[in-house]
Amino acid sequence: MTASRSARERKAAVEAGPLGRVRIDVGADQQFVYKISCAECTAKGDKPWSAYRPGADNGYLAAMDRWTFHLHENHRGTDAPCLAYLPEAQQRLHERREQQDPPSGPS
Repeated sequence: MTASRSARERKAAVEAGPLGRVRIDVGADQQFVYKISCAECTAKGDKPWSAYRPGADNGYLAAMDRWTFHLHENHRGTDAPCLAYLPEAQQRLHERREQQDPPSGPS
């Protein structure tokens, strides 16, 4: 049995820690879209910084990775369970970058 949307939202909120505000919507493709925003940081205007990226992968892992990087870079010293997965998130980012821009070999 799959977890309900509200159960997934609660789990993600626990992982995000005290600065994270988590909301899950359903996208046009009927997939869950995770929106994690920061309780302290603002982006454009007065909008809170958010891990949501229109047109990008906004599934659990992608959104949580972006949130983990945000915490690591902007809120050092903050304790959140997701920070335990920082090395794995960095590895996934490295792999994505390699796929987007394969290294050029000798000509």
